[in-house]
Amino acid sequence: MALNRPYLYIAVFTAGMTSLAVELSASRLLGNVFGTSNLVWACIIGLILIYLTAGYYLGGRIADRYPSTFTFYRLMVWAGFTVGLIPMVARPVLRLSADAFDNLQMAVLFGSFAAVVILFIIPVTLLGTISPFALKLALRDPRQTGRISGRISAISTLGSFIGTFLPVLVLTPTIGTYRTFLVFSGILVLVAFGGIVLSSGWRKLFPYLWMPVVLVLLAIFGVNGSDKNTPGLVYETESAYNYIQVLDINGTRYLRLNDGQGVHSVYNPAQLNFYGPWEQVLVGPFFNAPPYDLNKVQSMAIVGLAAGTTARAATAVFGPIPIDGFEIDPTIIAVGQRFFDMQEPNLTPIAQDGRWGLEHTSHRYQVISIDAYRPPYIPPHLTTREFFTIVYQHLTEDGVMVINVGRDENDRRLINAMSSTIASVFPSIYVMDVPNSFNSVIFATVQPTQVSNLYQNLAALTANKDTPALLLETMQTTVASLQPTPPKTAIFTDDLAPIEWITNRMILNFVFSGKVEELK
Repeated sequence: MALNRPYLYIAVFTAGMTSLAVELSASRLLGNVFGTSNLVWACIIGLILIYLTAGYYLGGRIADRYPSTFTFYRLMVWAGFTVGLIPMVARPVLRLSADAFDNLQMAVLFGSFAAVVILFIIPVTLLGTISPFALKLALRDPRQTGRISGRISAISTLGSFIGTFLPVLVLTPTIGTYRTFLVFSGILVLVAFGGIVLSSGWRKLFPYLWMPVVLVLLAIFGVNGSDKNTPGLVYETESAYNYIQVLDINGTRYLRLNDGQGVHSVYNPAQLNFYGPWEQVLVGPFFNAPPYDLNKVQSMAIVGLAAGTTARAATAVFGPIPIDGFEIDPTIIAVGQRFFDMQEPNLTPIAQDGRWGLEHTSHRYQVISIDAYRPPYIPPHLTTREFFTIVYQHLTEDGVMVINVGRDENDRRLINAMSSTIASVFPSIYVMDVPNSFNSVIFATVQPTQVSNLYQNLAALTANKDTPALLLETMQTTVASLQPTPPKTAIFTDDLAPIEWITNRMILNFVFSGKVEELK
């Protein structure tokens, strides 16, 4: 049959859309276990580009040797079908990897990562054959080479544009990563089916009719169960930003995200002090000149609200003061309200990026907590002098910023870099290491202060029998864990914040150390 050029363009558009959708979905597939550091992204993007390169080369060779529309659509149907197999084959490997990552069994971890990446060789390479093959079929007059090749490239790129946003903003948060692969797989297979019928008739389609049946069965029966065999798992979901887990260990609930190496919130109805970075926010105001009593704290903002551990502690100590909680992921807010009793009437959860939210609010706060860091998830725009200037401008005259920063046991370069950057904006800073963790907390005051202020305020509060025990315990931990003033290093700016250089090394040191933060 004659070439149906408009339908060929539809096929090219669909293939381009699927290519980018596979790449972004691959990041979510691997990010659930390995995280979303730039190391993981570089691996995914680099290898997929290599596979596409191989596909472009093979597509041109095959098109020259077998320049038929049936061959073109047959390649396309196999590309679509193998895309649908990716999550099904990957799931047992990812489950093994998840268990290995929780226990840091490095041989299994790296082997599983390599195996999952290898899964993309066949489908992505087949997707790469589509554009050069389509160009061969569409080109009939050499004088139209530029126009036809430009049109095909434009159509494929437009499809890629759709494939960039559709999985991230719509499909993954709605139906999950696995079924997102199946949706694009099914679309590509159906478009290929239409091309086979138009080019070669219904009979040529019969040998491939089993493919959509398999995909439907996989969609119904192949994605049940949890992504990880994590002990105590009571809930898991995916959002546009994160893979989210809620664990219940001996009556205490923990929020873990993505690779699960770290606890982002913790909740127990009978407990307030979890001896982590969340409670350290309470100490910040008491670096101000004494006497500084509880009643002076009247407002707070939290950048990185998560499931509300800090907000709950602050409400218990300071009373129902207004608290604005900035959390970029609205699904995490919903999880906090459902599983972590994040229902304080004085807390206003705001589903916004913390920097944008602070910059555009008219409010000023006495305490601003920054808890949006967790190596390797450190947004560079929250590490710069410009950002800390925004924080400074939204603090009251007696205001204090409290920031939670991850670290390696023997590598304090991140602490040093953050302290130097903060000190370029705030007149006084203090650093404490949270015991039995990989966290340090940096306190920065609007007014010039001295560490003796904290000691005097602790003494006064200890003498007051009405002072909450949570505050006293936390202040005592702070005093016992204060560190020397960090050495000065380069200052991070919006133009230059090489945070990845530091975090990449921290990640590798942490992975090879075999250590892990245990849930207690």
